[in-house]
Amino acid sequence: MSVRLIALDIDGTLLDSRWQLPEANRAAIVEAARRGIEVALVTGRRYDFAMPVARQLDSPLTMIVNNGALIRSKEGQTHLRHLLPQSTAESVLELTRPWREGAAVVFDRPRENQVMLEALDPDDSLRYAYYSRNREFIGLAKPLESCLTEDPIQVMLSGNVQPMREAEAALRGADFVGEFTLAVTSYPSKDFAMIDVIHPTCSKGSTLAEWAALRGFEREEVMAIGDNHNDLEMLSFAGIPVVMGNSVPELKAFGWHETGTNDENGVATAIEHFALREAASCA
Repeated sequence: MSVRLIALDIDGTLLDSRWQLPEANRAAIVEAARRGIEVALVTGRRYDFAMPVARQLDSPLTMIVNNGALIRSKEGQTHLRHLLPQSTAESVLELTRPWREGAAVVFDRPRENQVMLEALDPDDSLRYAYYSRNREFIGLAKPLESCLTEDPIQVMLSGNVQPMREAEAALRGADFVGEFTLAVTSYPSKDFAMIDVIHPTCSKGSTLAEWAALRGFEREEVMAIGDNHNDLEMLSFAGIPVVMGNSVPELKAFGWHETGTNDENGVATAIEHFALREAASCA
């Protein structure tokens, strides 16, 4: 069965280790789109932070962002949206107060005050560079709970790997754990991890499945490529799951197809092999 939808993670997958888009990956995506294959960028990034990557691809794109909480076209049309209830966000912020330094609340807003922080600290070596690049979207609220005047897309925590493991354990042990789900991304080599607390029905995989059903695609017609923990459900859904050579070890344990690293044009190799010529689904 031919591939009709390609789902691509961005960081660690589509982009190389210098966060650049390799020409080989760009060309493979453009060729796939030219042949009528739909391409979706499926990412933990917010829409506006994913768009600089999307604009480098001269082809139609579906944007599944915020780890599946939002689907929007490259042109800005919203197709699906799953918001986190305001009351749940308040409970999450209270529970995770020990990790407040790395907390943010993300909203679906046109531009200003999309990402709300308690402070923007130039001495914050983990996060300041990212936030300074996105200053137009950032607002400040102290205490952070005061920004919750509507349902957000997510509560986001970030920091060194060990503190984030502790925060994850606290969240998974919460008595209201059924009110949310977690999307965890970890970069042990950089000692950095992120936790997105999103609507309980959301993941990259569940939203990809929802979109495929709306588009009339069978799962056997879907190829997905990823490298990190938050790609697990997406890869599990896809009929052709492909893990990057630089993937976290946990994803490689499933016996899925493996391609080159993100510095070896692994995305281009996988698209050429599985989508630009027909391939059987992974058993």
